Amino acid sequence: MAGYEVLIKPSALAELDSADSRKLRRALTERIGALSTLPRPPGCRKLSGSDRYRVCCGTRRIVYSVDDDRRTVLVVKVGHRKDAYR
Repeated sequence: MAGYEVLIKPSALAELDSADSRKLRRALTERIGALSTLPRPPGCRKLSGSDRYRVCCGTRRIVYSVDDDRRTVLVVKVGHRKDAYR
């Protein structure tokens, strides 16, 4: 089974770079990288009203969409849980 290509929007990349600590950035990067092998991991949630999903990484949320035909995962937003859905 071939993996998925993970694409990150520039705004999400900026949010990832602005994470508080190096440890948090590493955890978020690993979580995003894992989406290439399993785009809908256990614990992910489909957001109501859209075709997007979210996974948790501590108090941060990674919001992304999956295109199964093109086999891509597009990371749309990386943010604190209070701001991630705005």
